[in-house]
Amino acid sequence: MEDIGFINLIMDQLRDYATALVAALPRIAAAIILVVLTWLAVLASRWIIRRVAHRAHMRRNLREVLMMLSSIFIWLVGLLIACTIVFPSITPGRALTTLGLGSVAIGFAFKDVFENFLAGLLILLREPFKIGDHIWTEESGIEGQVEEITIRDTHIRQTDGQLAVVPNAELFQNPVVVRTDAELRRTSIICGVAYGEDVDEARTVIQNAVRSVDTVRNDVRDVQVFAQAFGASSIDFEIAWWTGSRPLDIRSSRDQVVSAVKRALDDAGIEIPFPYRTLTFKSDSPVPLPPQQSDAAED
Repeated sequence: MEDIGFINLIMDQLRDYATALVAALPRIAAAIILVVLTWLAVLASRWIIRRVAHRAHMRRNLREVLMMLSSIFIWLVGLLIACTIVFPSITPGRALTTLGLGSVAIGFAFKDVFENFLAGLLILLREPFKIGDHIWTEESGIEGQVEEITIRDTHIRQTDGQLAVVPNAELFQNPVVVRTDAELRRTSIICGVAYGEDVDEARTVIQNAVRSVDTVRNDVRDVQVFAQAFGASSIDFEIAWWTGSRPLDIRSSRDQVVSAVKRALDDAGIEIPFPYRTLTFKSDSPVPLPPQQSDAAED
């Protein structure tokens, strides 16, 4: 008898659930229709933003951010209304309160994720660097070309071919050098000439040699050659010029400039010195010394 009573209790409970489900079917159907309409509204908003951004010549990064924010807002409103339809006891005020408390808890649990997310939004909006730029990060020392900027991280192809995935919070909070922010960049080398050479003549020869290099943009800013310091065995000149801003442009231009300067100084008979070292030994040194020429002649 006890088993029959327990079974009847379960059946009564199931009938109550079924009755409640049948009564809630219209609300569930309305909520499903609302979710579908929300999805269509998201698609429509993305299409409208894409068309407006294209006509306004808006940056691609900014367009993606606006599309993402509008989608999140529409989905949030649509799902909130759907919940209030399915569960009438849940008012919008209670739902927002619960959502706020839940957001605080989730924020503490996923602090780093949200930090990178917000940093990604600010990077995409401000666009301190863009896809294709060569950047150098001071914190991690990574240098390379930006291939992709996502909400969470930035993909940088390093000069040796390796891919570095850097969190956006690191790029946002620490200094980043954008090497290709401008089309041209200044670079320099040091060249020394012997103390016995004429300084003014050497400067003129170096200037003419650098100006003749194809990769040197002396049409924008002239080549600068300054006598910088008295070196150990030479007068050191600092040679500065402007060329392309990419790392490959810098290396290629330096190669051509060094070759041109060396060739021009050789043609002009101007010596590029290298250190000389004279060794002096005492007469009673234990190191065996070679016989002098005079001594060898007497023998």
